[in-house]
Parts: sequence; C-alpha cells; structure tokens
Amino acid sequence: MRLKLGIVGAGHFGRFHALKAARAPRVEFLGLADASAERAAQVAAEAGCRAWDDTAALMAAADAVIIAAPTAHHHALASQALAAGCHVFVEKPIAADLAQADALVAQAAAAGKVLQVGHVERFGAGMATLRGSAGVGRPLYMEAVRIAPFRPRSLDVTVILDLMIHDLDLVLSLAASELVAVEAVGSAVVSEKIDIANARLRFANGAQATITASRASLKMERRLRVFGSEGYASLDFLARELKLVRKGQGAPLEQVPGHGIETLSWQDHDNLEAEQAAYVAACLDGVPAVVDGAAGRAALDAALRVERAVEEALKRVS
Repeated sequence: MRLKLGIVGAGHFGRFHALKAARAPRVEFLGLADASAERAAQVAAEAGCRAWDDTAALMAAADAVIIAAPTAHHHALASQALAAGCHVFVEKPIAADLAQADALVAQAAAAGKVLQVGHVERFGAGMATLRGSAGVGRPLYMEAVRIAPFRPRSLDVTVILDLMIHDLDLVLSLAASELVAVEAVGSAVVSEKIDIANARLRFANGAQATITASRASLKMERRLRVFGSEGYASLDFLARELKLVRKGQGAPLEQVPGHGIETLSWQDHDNLEAEQAAYVAACLDGVPAVVDGAAGRAALDAALRVERAVEEALKRVS
C-alpha cells in the first residue's frame, strides 16, 4: 500500500520535502501547492510532480499532507487538512501560539489522524547513536550549543523559534519531566528580531539545562553534553563523535578514578528522509508518531517561554 501524499508550501523546506517524497518507496506523491503559482511550478518541475492551483482539491485527493508553509499559516492549513480527512505533518513550530497548537492536537485526536511535527533533529544519526549506547542514566544537567553564520531566511521569527527550538525539543525529550522555570537573555544583532539567545531551564525532577543559539556567528558549532546519574555524554554533531564517560567502562581515565571513556562515531544519514519515512509508517502502519502533537506543543511552549524571558531581560536593561 502506498500513501497518497500532498505538500502545501514550496519554500525552502517544502522543496526538500518534495524532492524526498518524489522518490519515497511507500509514497504516491500527488504533488504540491503554494500561494505562489510560479514557485509551485518551479519546485514541481524539479521534483517531477504536479503543481496544484487548488489547495483544497489537493487535500481532498490525498491521504496525508505535509504543511511546509510559513508558521503563521500552520494552524489554518493543518486544520483544513484534518477536516478534509488527511493525516498531517506540520513543520516546526507546530503553530504560532499555544491556543492554535492545542486546537490542532484536539482536532487530530477527535479525527483519529496522525499529527506529526517536524523536529527533524530527533531523527539524526548522532541522537540515534546516543540512544543506542548504554546511556548515562537520568539526565541531571544538559548543555546544548547551536550557532551558525547569518542566512537571510526565517527572519520572520526569532532565533529561538528558528534554531533553539530544535535543542529545546531534544532537551525536553531527554529530561522527560515538566519544565518548571525558564531564565533567558538575548539580543538582536543582524536582524530586527532576537538573533542570539541563552536560556536556562529547570525541570520538576531536578534536571537543568543551558541552551545557546545564534544565527549571527562566524562559524558553525553544534554540541550537546549530558551529565547523568551514571556518567557523562558529549556529542559533537559536526565531528560526528560521541564521547561517553562512565564508571568501570571504556579506557581508564586517570583524571576520573574508577571511570573510563569510550569514543563512538557515526555516518550521517538523510534526517529529512528518515523523518518522512517515520511519518509514512505512522500513517500506513499505525505506529506512534515519533514527534507527535503533544511533543510539538511542548517545544513551542518552551520556546515562547524563552522568548518572554528574553523580552523581560531586555526591558530591565533598557
């Protein structure tokens, strides 16, 4: 059985989704629609699919859709697709605000449809390597860094909703506990919105996290460190390297008596392709969505709380 899939939105991510869907083995790719007929035709020609001029007609013909339009349109388009009887994949963030996110989660549940949110980092080989290791026990403290050079896209949102939300989702999934406190600072640097931010999170189970995100740096850096009840993990996503320090395991460490270190590496795979395959499996096979509406809602809630904390910090120094 093949999933009849349509894509709404032919921008940066919509184009990548279309190229993957066009060759996905379990997908009958119906084509894509976009507010710009010219852009839709351009991407459709590249992907070898149909450009639809009627979004409603595409949804009526599809079993499932991918919403890759700007965030402001996520709720309206996803709600329209669910009402048309489609499963829905919506790019991150799930919606513009929590009320919209809650409405989508409730609508999908009532309709019995898959609602998956595009937090693509969950599908990366680095996180798979960490999950596949023996782990470091319950996370006590986490530190995530994601910095990148400036690119003139996604400037309709802050760096928090653009980049930091990826690590917020990862940290939330690792902590597996309610987020109870948020402190943050940040600043606009090259755009009119916040381009660099640092957040401190505290969870109900006592875990804490520090997350830094920048889209105004000279180089790229992507790291995640997890100090756990049974050891320490350090992931360098660019070097494709995971270091694990645990008691009685690995090569002995003189500076940490009784502990050893293991170094693991991985080959990157196509995260977006893996994410799409998981969505197709959820639609066709009934397996739970890896990043469901509730997880997308939690990441959005955390991001909005960080934004508010940054705004409050800026007011105190103005």
